Amino acid sequence: MILSVNKLLYAVIILCIIFLLSSCTEQKFLFVINRVRVKNYPDTPFVFNNKININGDISKDENTRLQENLLNYWADSLFARRVLKFGFKYSLKNPPVFDTSNISTTYRFMNSFLFSQGYFDAVLSDTSYIDTFYKPRRAPQYRTTVVMNINAGKRVIIDSFGYELKDTTLQRITNSTIKASNITPGKTPYSKEIIAAELDRLIALYRDKGYFLIHRDNIAAVVDTANLSLLKLTVDPFEQMQILQQAQQNKQQNPSAAITVQQRRFADTATTNTDTSFLQRFYTGRIYYFPETFFAEFPDSILQHTEIYNKRIYKGYSVYYRQNAFKPAIFRQFNYLRPGRLYNDDLFYKVVNTFGQIGSWKQVDTRTIIRGDSVDIYYFLYPDRKQNITYNLEASRNTGDVLTSSNFFGLALNITYRNRNVWHSAVQSTTSLTNGVEFSFNQSQTQSNSLLQAFQISLGQTYSFPRAFIPFKIIRPGKLDFGRTVISANASYADRQDYFRLRSVVASYGYDWKIKNKVWQFRFPNIELYSLDTLPLLTEAFKENPFLRNSFNTGKIVSVRGSRIITYNGRRNVTNYLRFSTELCIPGLNNINDKIYQYIKAEVEFRKTISLRKTTIATRAFAGVGYNYFVSQSLGVTLPFYKQFIAGGPNSMRAWGLRQLGLGSSLLSDTSTTFSDRYGDMQLEVNGELRYPIAHYSSVNVNGAVFADAGNIWNVRNDPNNPGSEFDINRLGKDIAIALGTGLRFDFNYFLIRVDFGIKLKDPARISNNGWMSIRDFTWRNHELDKYTDAKRNNYAVQLGIGLPF
Repeated sequence: MILSVNKLLYAVIILCIIFLLSSCTEQKFLFVINRVRVKNYPDTPFVFNNKININGDISKDENTRLQENLLNYWADSLFARRVLKFGFKYSLKNPPVFDTSNISTTYRFMNSFLFSQGYFDAVLSDTSYIDTFYKPRRAPQYRTTVVMNINAGKRVIIDSFGYELKDTTLQRITNSTIKASNITPGKTPYSKEIIAAELDRLIALYRDKGYFLIHRDNIAAVVDTANLSLLKLTVDPFEQMQILQQAQQNKQQNPSAAITVQQRRFADTATTNTDTSFLQRFYTGRIYYFPETFFAEFPDSILQHTEIYNKRIYKGYSVYYRQNAFKPAIFRQFNYLRPGRLYNDDLFYKVVNTFGQIGSWKQVDTRTIIRGDSVDIYYFLYPDRKQNITYNLEASRNTGDVLTSSNFFGLALNITYRNRNVWHSAVQSTTSLTNGVEFSFNQSQTQSNSLLQAFQISLGQTYSFPRAFIPFKIIRPGKLDFGRTVISANASYADRQDYFRLRSVVASYGYDWKIKNKVWQFRFPNIELYSLDTLPLLTEAFKENPFLRNSFNTGKIVSVRGSRIITYNGRRNVTNYLRFSTELCIPGLNNINDKIYQYIKAEVEFRKTISLRKTTIATRAFAGVGYNYFVSQSLGVTLPFYKQFIAGGPNSMRAWGLRQLGLGSSLLSDTSTTFSDRYGDMQLEVNGELRYPIAHYSSVNVNGAVFADAGNIWNVRNDPNNPGSEFDINRLGKDIAIALGTGLRFDFNYFLIRVDFGIKLKDPARISNNGWMSIRDFTWRNHELDKYTDAKRNNYAVQLGIGLPF
């Protein structure tokens, strides 16, 4: 009976979290359950609450969309602006006096919005009621709730869409791209935004075809809602009446509109009837670069005093120098516009964005001058500081460290030197030095009695070239938004007191490039060399847990790595992030040296962020797997431990310490007296959280969050020495760990500090109750395995992190 009650409670908790993360809005959730404190209210009826009731033949999602948007169309003098305090309480300060004369303004605002969304026959009506609220030793509050009732009717559908442009060239260009239109006759609903987006698409298309002077004012969308059957000629009055009745019935049941894009009539613009300059096609003229522009200079002033520069003329472009700080080859490479060809607006801005992404220039400004049928283009590049050194001090606290369960405090100093113009070629150079230490202030819980528990130092060097050094020619390079060649090398040394010393050298060569919303990374070769010295305490851990020896095998890696990142926006303020990455060791090299790993590894990650009026819903899903296809005694059967997956910590399963979850439902690491770290060849994880504002103090925003995490790590091969650690789809329900929690975020604008508190709702290492937390017998610490180990196993964790978890 107790088990069934607990399961019922778990189901209720999980359903509540899912509901909050998937369907709550401020009106449904925060406005309903939170009390409102009113300050500085008048002694007459005042606006306390605003409600909108929408009826009509519309879907639930459309109703929600209209509700959220219509909140912005209340007249200011008729809207109660509430401010969220501490995440659970609202404050209403200086509420407006209720005045029925202000309702007409709201009518106009809302009617205008509904009309722009295709609700041509919406009917609005209002009601209001007053609740008197009494508080001891305070004047009574006459709280007025204003309700707007809207019968939206049916939304108009675009049943016909076409183009009627007088200029034959414009008409031909438009007809060639009809398939690119987002409007599908008979399906697309009418809205001002949809039509505006189509007009913007056409203007961008025309400007890419040489129409340099064309703008939105030169074209218009003509909307016709008339029924063509009314134009039918008839002398029979009864037939005419029947036609009118049928037309009215069709309008109510299936309202539709025919839209035609036309050249705007000159009488409707500020232009004269003889001004047809926007129909002229222009060609790219001369191109000029000013790569050493000072921030105190204005482009218009520079053009009047070009004699102070040293001018160098090259094929297709000219460069104005002061100190010859940049070689001309970089301007030739990114000179996408070619003199004599039709002007292309997309390529014009592509040059601007490319120079802005290189890193050598902080700002890019432009000027264009018409010369006959050509457009001369001037680029003014403002150089960033060539060299600088930055220092970064990081601190962290870990309650479940790599090798023990004691409390550790870490400090790390990062020093970075940047040179943004190496060899006068806009090459970016980054040199980084990292020095970190970890201290233990409770030596009684560590095998080592030293205060200093870990020491790490690393030195890295990266060169980023604003071009691709490849042995073949890129087909249609203009399609690339930006590309670079990256060469990097890093050497590190880590000393874990009395456990191990790890030395590594990593070097790679590859490319980064971007096309619209897609970013690719490719590294070949990627070479990694590791050397491990085993110290006494780790040797002792190997004797107690032979499985660990496989996790600490070291060898060499020669691989190819690649990744692809796609970011795109959905409807209603939805942002999506999708990442694919893979790594493949070069096959056959193990025949040369048996210490070279042979494995394949793949990851996929998806994130979705939904921004509401005040809150944000963030979700994440991750899956990764690696397979060692060359099994040897020297390298073991798993991936190298520095390539394996880990779970727990401030950015993963937040109810577990870093690397303190898994493998699967195995208890081997939980019963170890010397080593509790876990690494796996496979990981599945999903996360979700609701973020909401709490308070604002000076320049600091205090926000809160409730979250849920679920996942684990596994091995892909069965290990008889570690039962329950391999992935088995039939045991997935038992192996999955689930955490619930809440947290605070202190946003200082330039960085964010995060504190999260998570509880282990379901722990695969919990023996009783099939891993589920017992609400009746809940304890903050799990004592089930105390007879096997002295390590403390908490049913919760407190995480300190920098930045958002995902």
